[in-house]
Amino acid sequence: MGLQTLSSWTGQIGTVVLGATRSEGGSRSISYSIGGERDLPFLGSPPSGHRPLVAYEICDDLSIWPPVIREFLKDRIREPGAWAREAGDQWKPDLIRLFLTSTRKRDFRDFAAIRRTVEEVLQQSPLPLIIEGSTDQAIDSEVFAACGEAGEGERLLLGTAEAGRYRSIAAAALAYGHAVIAQSPIDINLAKQLNILLRETGVPENRIVIDPYTGALGYGFEYSYSVMERIRTSALKGDADLAMPIISGASDTLTVREVREADPGISQRVAVTWEFYTALSSALAGASIVCVRHPQTIPLLLDAIDALWGGAQELQGVRGSHLPHVRHETCQWQRRRGPLPLSG
Repeated sequence: MGLQTLSSWTGQIGTVVLGATRSEGGSRSISYSIGGERDLPFLGSPPSGHRPLVAYEICDDLSIWPPVIREFLKDRIREPGAWAREAGDQWKPDLIRLFLTSTRKRDFRDFAAIRRTVEEVLQQSPLPLIIEGSTDQAIDSEVFAACGEAGEGERLLLGTAEAGRYRSIAAAALAYGHAVIAQSPIDINLAKQLNILLRETGVPENRIVIDPYTGALGYGFEYSYSVMERIRTSALKGDADLAMPIISGASDTLTVREVREADPGISQRVAVTWEFYTALSSALAGASIVCVRHPQTIPLLLDAIDALWGGAQELQGVRGSHLPHVRHETCQWQRRRGPLPLSG
């Protein structure tokens, strides 16, 4: 008996395009369409909509990045541009997500440095770029303007708009042709309200990506999963104010107790395991982009998403002929060491 889904869907998830190739006025090696689903995630042969993407998160100030990542990277990475280039060459994510963590310093005013950082990452990595700018409303306008201008023509995804601070990021997105991440605190009604506010400022629905906030696995993730499902089903039932793709990044995953207190001999594997199952579960809940910070999580997620989507053959032309070699090494590593453990 084949799998049957509900037949009463009247809505469809909207499509957002990220990244612009040279023929589209940018410099990216590829552009992606996300969203477009007419059914629940991964159902159908092939599934409706576009395949979920994996974004690798980097930053411009490592001092506040998870210790397990700093330990893994050691001294190999010093500049965001080189970090983005190495990630693209070695780990093959679909996108790069740059956190401008330097803006969190007290009395930050070096907006020229922000512009240089964005330009450097765009120059050294050909992948579509997501940028997380300021978390301080007092400098939002300058930070997002610098990011938007530096990436003009590249169709960036700018974050993060919130109910109390969305006008500056909306203005930058509209001025320079970018999309916006709309984040709400695990609440479907607040997510809908923020989407409406952004549209009232002029941001069209095909340039809004919902971030319902993702808690770490075992630390509130079940609430995030539930809200993602409710957003998806509401949109499929015809609620146009929620019919935008979802992005999910569980930023607390690598700082939970199980990762912090893991035995040093398995701490990296525990970190990858925790992040992998959180991100994959988010994709199953309906996220169009899942974001991770440990490089070794990337190939595992790509394999899992490809398997759920129905096989990787159709993607070989997109990711290049070197991809099977990377994935082969990952599978060999799993066969040698067995499943990634959660404990010793």
